[in-house]
Amino acid sequence: MSRQRSRDTGPELDLRRCLHRCGARFRVHYLVPGRARRSKDIAFPRQRLAVFIDGCFWRSCPEHGSVPASNSGWWTPKLEGNKSRDVGTDNHLRALDWTVIRLWEYISVGEMVSVVLGARANLQDEQGNR
Repeated sequence: MSRQRSRDTGPELDLRRCLHRCGARFRVHYLVPGRARRSKDIAFPRQRLAVFIDGCFWRSCPEHGSVPASNSGWWTPKLEGNKSRDVGTDNHLRALDWTVIRLWEYISVGEMVSVVLGARANLQDEQGNR
């Protein structure tokens, strides 16, 4: 497992490249305040927007995720722990007034960009109306 990338995965890099090409500026692996060893994949601090790109295996995607047949007694709690930790992180960020977007790695980059830029634009509009 130590050789598995936890950051700078292919889908993350693709999304970051496209967002940058669209003129969006953001922070990468921005720490979650009050949570040790947790960071947002992509963050727009001014808009308080956190983006996570979840891998199908590690986050138990309902469509593509699976538990390995060998040593499933170890893997099942591990994968469930990942999901519950994500819920805790999301709730913590929402309590701090952040908007959280979670995207699956299999979604097309174009769709990801559309979702992220749309949410960012909505948050900018809300901030402008305050």
